[in-house]
Amino acid sequence: MKAVVWQGKRDVQVTEVPDPAVKESTDAVIRITSSGLCGSDLHLYEVLTPLMTPGDILGHEPMGVIEEVGTKVQGLKPGDRVVVPFQIACGSCFMCDQGLQTQCETTQIREHGMGAPLFGYTKLYGAVPGAQAEYLRVPQAQYGPVKIPEGPADDRFLFLSDVLPTAWQAVEYADVPKDGTLAVIGLGPIGDMACRIALHHGARQVIGIDLVPERLARARARGVEVLDVTEHDDIGAAVRELTHGRGTDAVIDAVGMEAHGNVAGKVAQTVGGMLPGKLAEKAVAKAGVDRLSAFQHAIDIVRRGGTVSVSGVYGGAADPLPMLTMFDKQIQLRMGQANVKRWIPDILPLLRDEDVLGVDEFATHHLPLARAPEAYEMFQKKADGAVKVVFRP
Repeated sequence: MKAVVWQGKRDVQVTEVPDPAVKESTDAVIRITSSGLCGSDLHLYEVLTPLMTPGDILGHEPMGVIEEVGTKVQGLKPGDRVVVPFQIACGSCFMCDQGLQTQCETTQIREHGMGAPLFGYTKLYGAVPGAQAEYLRVPQAQYGPVKIPEGPADDRFLFLSDVLPTAWQAVEYADVPKDGTLAVIGLGPIGDMACRIALHHGARQVIGIDLVPERLARARARGVEVLDVTEHDDIGAAVRELTHGRGTDAVIDAVGMEAHGNVAGKVAQTVGGMLPGKLAEKAVAKAGVDRLSAFQHAIDIVRRGGTVSVSGVYGGAADPLPMLTMFDKQIQLRMGQANVKRWIPDILPLLRDEDVLGVDEFATHHLPLARAPEAYEMFQKKADGAVKVVFRP
């Protein structure tokens, strides 16, 4: 089959790889019909390269049709249309019972002290072959895949794999008071969708913060108040001016480790990635630092006693945090990979009839798998209005 494989920093290629097969009784194999390109994939493209191995298959946002199932997979059969969560969980352990599927005790990557494995996402998370491919082996298929109805185009349901539950959890964790205010830093796919969900939940004021004109325009068209960071010397002061001098009740950091505006962090990431082999891997896994400008803005913007919800991926193990300010402002902080299956029952009803969250038109680009190298470069450079890219194998 054809698949998008990682070959090095800023080097992804579409090559022929062996077809996947059912190996365990709880496996399934699906034929991919759509697969998303995520902002998290760009971290592998640039910063987390020491944790990758040439030939790794990328991608963690799959949707497709069941081709084969193992003997212990009940309720699914060849021909069923499914969307697959980006993490691999058993559904029956203590953590899964708590709605913390990303911490699944059956599948945890204990060798590296990490939670549940993720499709197509570094050796720290199991180096599981990913979903930007023609076919995908799905472990723990007795629990993971979500059967969806025939009829609507893939985009109606594809984003259940990651974007929708990640944005939904970000808003839930933000705990915006009824008729409250929220700032969302970063209007990429997660930030954009988080704004939509917050407004759907009844937030009185949602302020979206970014520097890409197309992203600001998309959010504004959905009723979001937007701030262009290039037009403000002090973005915190700009937010406070819009919120009675107080700041917002909550802030979502939807940017993560590669935020603009932190030169020291960028230098540290670059130097870490230049070390040879195992040294680079250890530097990233044990002593890595992030560009924390988005997180620091969140701490500044949120009102005293407010909540910061972090959905942007961070990978540093030695990040300096403004603990004095966080403590003094009495900030609540919540974060983590999205627990996809926890939120599916809340989200799925919103996709069955009217498209209240605008998922049908959410993707800006639909491309064949063969154009993946071009898509990665375009998405990283934020060129051609790229907000969300979907591959159609």
